[in-house]
Order: sequence, then structure tokens, then C-alpha cells
Amino acid sequence: MKNHLLLMGLCVAALVHVAPVHTQSLAPVAPAAIADYEAKLAIYERIHGAHEAQAAAYWDAIGEKRRLRNEKRRNHLPIALDDYVLTQPPVYSGPPRQIDPRNPDRPPPERPEIPVVADFLKNAADQFGFVPDRPASDRDFKRAYAKAALAGGLTRDQIVGIYAFETGGNGSYDSQAGLVPYRPGARAISPAVGYNQLLSTNTVSLFAEDGNRYLLALRAKAKGLTGPAKSSMERKIEGLKRMIAYSRSVPNRWSEHDRLAKTTLGGFGIHAAVLDIDLGPLLQVQKLTDSIRFARAKGYMTPLTAAELELMNLTGDGNGFDMVTMPQALRARVPTANFFQQQGYERNPVARRTGVVANLIADIENKMNQGAQAQGSRDLAGVF
Repeated sequence: MKNHLLLMGLCVAALVHVAPVHTQSLAPVAPAAIADYEAKLAIYERIHGAHEAQAAAYWDAIGEKRRLRNEKRRNHLPIALDDYVLTQPPVYSGPPRQIDPRNPDRPPPERPEIPVVADFLKNAADQFGFVPDRPASDRDFKRAYAKAALAGGLTRDQIVGIYAFETGGNGSYDSQAGLVPYRPGARAISPAVGYNQLLSTNTVSLFAEDGNRYLLALRAKAKGLTGPAKSSMERKIEGLKRMIAYSRSVPNRWSEHDRLAKTTLGGFGIHAAVLDIDLGPLLQVQKLTDSIRFARAKGYMTPLTAAELELMNLTGDGNGFDMVTMPQALRARVPTANFFQQQGYERNPVARRTGVVANLIADIENKMNQGAQAQGSRDLAGVF
């Protein structure tokens, strides 16, 4: 009780201290201005509310059509044009939300900062005692990446094409989405890092599902080392063990891996593994080879082109496979929105701009062809 009363007293004192400052910041507002604001706000809420209801119905239909397509595939039934939503998502074109004249300087709601490479590194060391072995040069990482890709059955064209699309052809092993290429004032738009822009959620999932594979790779390398190099590798292995255990501390579901990756310090730290010259290439290659295995498990044995593999890398295996196997006649009519969640679609300018599947594939191929001429792409092709 004593502590409770003390806490109440502190809260009251804080309010007494803050209230005068808040009051002083408000200027008197004419009743006519308030009435005008409330009238315009009512119009906005009516129009925007109708848009929100329309958008909710649209994205519900997208989800339902996807569910029905998956059911058809399980039953080996053909997919037809009417199994997709054929209209584009509704776009709000009404008045903007009005600013309250009684509180004109109210800041917009804060969006959580997206962690960057420095955050991944700090939390890897703090949470797991893991310090990645970073390459002496980007070419060294490219060599390790090419070696892992060939061992995984990937081709030079697939790897260089995806690199060219994801980084513009000049990204480095530690390039992060929104910071490629770097511009003054640029901010990260995603935790995606590396040559195929691996998401932090991917890193958590890969460790959770196949962590022993990465431990075996490091242990095999440790056998050929001696002295300080061997001790360093053993420390890295211990850190990796802790990261794998943390990735398995939640149920093996994408949603749980996503929460861990994006909202916990341990999740931030796990993503530093993509920067390690031993683990980073394996993780990025595994993401791509998993997509190929997914397609083969569905009975699709035709080798995937670089653009088709990128579709699966960009939208997820299920959605990408849906587009890869779509007949040409449907590609020109099916909106790209069918293969995204609402928030993902709204954050993806390529999907919005291209509109339909045929245009999306053409855009990917065009960006790959352009990016392949950049020096980084030529360097990557040269190490195969």
C-alpha cells in the first residue's frame, strides 16, 4: 500500500509539472474554426470509412480466392481465371484527414525504427556472444557465395540475376534494403540484407528448421584449423548454438519467427549471421534452394529461370509458384495484388506499379538485364 501511494504521488506530481507546459502551448481557437474543422472531419470520416470498408472486402476476397486455389491444387484441379480477383485494389482519393486547430502541432504516430546492420552486430555480441567473421573484401564474400551456390545446385545465371535485381548490380554483402545504393538521409525500409536481400525472419526460420546443418558446416571447417583460428571458430560455434536455441524457443511457425525477428533483441542479433563469411552464403543459398525444392515437391521439374526464382524469393514460395505455373494468357489479366497481403502490397512499389503478373515478370527481367551490366554483377559472374 505504501508503495502504491508513493507511485500515485509521483504520477500526480508529474501531471502537475507537465500540465502547465501543455496548456501554455495551446492558443485560443475561434469557435467558427472549430466548427469548420468538425464539419470537414465528419466528411473525411464518412468517405474514408467507406474506402476502408471497400478495401477490407477486397483483401478478404484476395485471401478467400487464395484459400480456394490452394484447395484446388491439393485436389489436383485446374486453376482458372475466375479463381483470382481480377480488379485492382481500391485507392483512396477523398479528402485528407483534417488537422485539429486546437492541436495543430500534434506529431504523427511514431513508427518503430527498423534495426540496421550496427544493431544486428551489437545484439549478436550482447545476446549470444557471436561475432561474425566479416570478409576482407566483398569479392571474398562473392567467392564464398558462388561456391555455396554451385554446391547447392544453383546456376550462375540464377545467382547473378537475383543479385542484379535485388541490389541493382552493385550491392555489397552487407547492403540493406533502403540503403542500396546509399544516399544522404536514406533510411532502412526493411531488415533485408545481402545479395538476395534475406529477411531477418528468414534467418530465424532457417536456424529454427535446419540449424544442425549450419553447425555441421562450422564443425567441419574447425577440424582443419589450429591455434587462434580454431579457438575463434569454436567460439563462433558456441554463439551459433545459442542463436539456434533461441530461434527454437517459439513454435515453428512463420508468424512466431517473424515476431521474434522483429521485436526482440535476440531476433535482431540472429540476423548478424548473414554477415558471416561462413554462414551468410549458406543462409542465402538455402533460401533459394528451398524454393526450388518447393517447386519440385509440387511436381514442377522445369528448371526455374532467374526471374521465376526471384518471384518466389520476392513473394514467398507459394505465391511465387502460383505465378510461375500460371498460363501466359492469364498473366496479362491477373493483378499482382493476388499474391500479397495488404500491407506487403502497399509497401511494394514494384507490385503496385506493374499491376498484373505479366508486367511484374517483365519488370523483373528488365531490371536483371540492366543490373547485370553493373560492375558488382560482373564481379559476381566472374567468380563462378
